[in-house]
Amino acid sequence: MRRRPLGSTGIAVTELGFGAASLGNLYRETTDEESTEAVVAAWESGIRYFDTAPHYGLGLSERRLGRALAPFPRDEVVISTKVGRLLVPRDDPEPSDGMFHVRGDHRRVWDFSRDGILRSLESSLERLATDHVDIVYLHDPDESGIPGAAEQGAEALISLREEGVVRAVGIGSNSATAVAELFTRADIDVAMLAGRYTLLEPRGADAVFEAAAGRSVVAVGVFNSGILSTVRPDAGAMYNYAPAPDALIARARELATTAEAHDSTLPAAALAFPLRRPEVASVAVGMRTAEHVRRNVALFDQPPHEDAWAALVGRDA
Repeated sequence: MRRRPLGSTGIAVTELGFGAASLGNLYRETTDEESTEAVVAAWESGIRYFDTAPHYGLGLSERRLGRALAPFPRDEVVISTKVGRLLVPRDDPEPSDGMFHVRGDHRRVWDFSRDGILRSLESSLERLATDHVDIVYLHDPDESGIPGAAEQGAEALISLREEGVVRAVGIGSNSATAVAELFTRADIDVAMLAGRYTLLEPRGADAVFEAAAGRSVVAVGVFNSGILSTVRPDAGAMYNYAPAPDALIARARELATTAEAHDSTLPAAALAFPLRRPEVASVAVGMRTAEHVRRNVALFDQPPHEDAWAALVGRDA
């Protein structure tokens, strides 16, 4: 599988990346066996970039990913995780943890201080059973409600990069505004942008790309929570974690018809679209099982022909 450089960091990531949120039992339970099989299938398919976070299943995603990657050469894999949400034991565990189907025995505490980031990273390394991660993202600092969280966290991460603790640092967010602002204000290397550069939002990341100035973007949420993941979306399709408005479903169906007219499909086009930008180093997709991996790899290998893009998103997008 092809790789692209991550800015000037010396890191190269595969164009298709493995998003490990589902390994944390996102929306429903996944077994240890299914998780391992998914990671192995990704490796066998050539995927070498894996992204996770403490937030995903209160550390379960990191633990499963670390175990599944253990048999493979560490220097051939790029691993990213996130900081900003410390996991603190609860005195009163909950039966479940919201959208993650795990026992709620920890709570998340926002912390973008240097000490909090160091504690979070140390815990992640233990769960991942590795001595280093390659990329560390600030996880949704714009949602924390802490004034200056992104700048404070970026300063701490940049110092860790300069000390050689990590190789690349950045921000992960659903907000194009938050990403563009941090690119402008801090010497970060990369941003993980969720859901803002997709077939349904082809101009949603214009400010990000303008601010990137030679730095890289990892595109995630390219199916916009599901509406772009099926050949022809129907009523009840999800968009940005909520039921999609009728107008968006109609637009997605128009895109599906256009893709089919160019011998492709809506999900294949959705997966291929972000990689048309040179700033986009990888598209990371959630994969729960080996079957999901094989499906996404097959979609990745069948992008629309170049002449389809003008009809799909316009000549300038």
